[in-house]
Amino acid sequence: MISTLAQSATALAANETESLTAVDDFVRQQERGAIPVQARHYARLLPATEPGPGQQYAFRVDLDRCSGCKACVTACHSLNGLDEGETWRDVGLLIGGSSQLPVLQHVTAACHHCLDPACLTACPVDAYEKDPVTGIVKHLDDQCFGCRYCTFACPYEVPKYNPAKGIVRKCDMCADRLAVGEAPACVQACPHEAISIRLVETRQVIEDSETNLFLPGAPEPNITYPTTVYETKRVFPRNTLPADYHALHPEHAHWPLCAMLVLTQLSVGAFLVALLLEPNDAPELFQSIRPLNAVGALGFGFLALATSVLHLGRPQYAFRAFIGLKHSWLSREIVAFGLFALLASLYAAANFVGAISPRILHGLGAAVAVSGLAGVVCSVCVYAVTRRALWNGAATTIRFLLTTALLGIATFLTSLMLASIVGGSLSARELIARRGGTLCQLLMVVAAVKLVFEASLFRHLQSRTSTSMKRSARLMLGPLSNATLARFGCGILGGICMPAFLLGNLQRDPPPGDLQLALIVILAFVACLIGELLERYLFFAAVAAPRMPGSL
Repeated sequence: MISTLAQSATALAANETESLTAVDDFVRQQERGAIPVQARHYARLLPATEPGPGQQYAFRVDLDRCSGCKACVTACHSLNGLDEGETWRDVGLLIGGSSQLPVLQHVTAACHHCLDPACLTACPVDAYEKDPVTGIVKHLDDQCFGCRYCTFACPYEVPKYNPAKGIVRKCDMCADRLAVGEAPACVQACPHEAISIRLVETRQVIEDSETNLFLPGAPEPNITYPTTVYETKRVFPRNTLPADYHALHPEHAHWPLCAMLVLTQLSVGAFLVALLLEPNDAPELFQSIRPLNAVGALGFGFLALATSVLHLGRPQYAFRAFIGLKHSWLSREIVAFGLFALLASLYAAANFVGAISPRILHGLGAAVAVSGLAGVVCSVCVYAVTRRALWNGAATTIRFLLTTALLGIATFLTSLMLASIVGGSLSARELIARRGGTLCQLLMVVAAVKLVFEASLFRHLQSRTSTSMKRSARLMLGPLSNATLARFGCGILGGICMPAFLLGNLQRDPPPGDLQLALIVILAFVACLIGELLERYLFFAAVAAPRMPGSL
């Protein structure tokens, strides 16, 4: 009888244990003293061995267990000493189904420690490293100078910029805890054991990316090969999307970058237009205009480089930007524009030295133009490699080259007018008579083509699905409508109306006074410059950035 009662009690206890939640089980074991105070009871949530060849650590998320309680977010924030509002792990929401059978799924996400991390490739100062054994992607805070290029490159919005510290920071899977056999903070904090650390085969990660089996609404996995494994026994309806999928929020404008891009393209364009026009006229006519145009273009170039430093969180470490030259387009852009500034300085100085032959001077000018165009191409690649739809390579190339041509023509025309009025140059007057009408016509054509190209984005509004390009168009006509209206207004005024008015005045007999012509040219230049700055503002603010599922 006693034996039977003991067996019954044992069976009852076993059944009761099986029905316990993870929290109840933990409390029971803690009360009995069956486990040490340290977190070794989380061993079942960690791999039994270190990664072997072809393996690495990865987060495993059981979506069926995730309740969206955000205990993982709080634990990560507390353990890593993050600032207020700073998070390395976030909880999003997927919704779908029908009104009769709705689907709501919470999703916890942090760094995916990708096989081919875009943040590491993009960083110009090598502030990222991927551990060759564990596969963990770490951020080196001391190396970072806060350029934020990694926040553009990562398709999952993992690196987070900390304005107070002037650097980017991110999840490192609590590598120091893993090294001593303890689980990361998020793993320990989850009351439902929805998060764990597992070993993944890198070959399997690549194969799985072919079928896009990652997470509904998330960027395609074949961009960086994220290693996080999301598991569920449920079958999501086809209309399952992030809760914030249709939300419209302008992105950060990055005004220093807007100014840098526009002014570098202005500077390159001014040198290029002068170089292309000079062979078509008598070289002696350019002797008076060339120094003023070169100095003006060089001044805008240096202003662009100075403005770009304002974008850095720690500008005192700007010299580190050359470190990532082998893999980062941002490093290559900086090198190209640095070379451009050096050659442009030599060219501007050479114009004040009469002993230099015209052939050498023309060759130096060609080198300036080539290095400047190389810098513009690098600028295109900086944004094209992020794979954001609005920043695709073809569209960005057209956008940047048209800005180079537009502002180059406007700047050269302004230099001609200033040389004629301020300097009293007869050569400049003759060049205006010869080429003024052609320059006005070119300016009008380039401005019209650029405005039509930018307006072509609105055709995506007819799309039935909410594509990235459609969201960008909706942003420009919604929250950014004032900037959009101002951009097209300045573009039409400075690129079409004012040049047309100037062209009419140049064809009058006799032409109006110099002061009136100069005023028209300067107003056209200012309007074009403001219009391009607004266009570049929309380039950043209206982009639909890829991201993980967010919340309402």
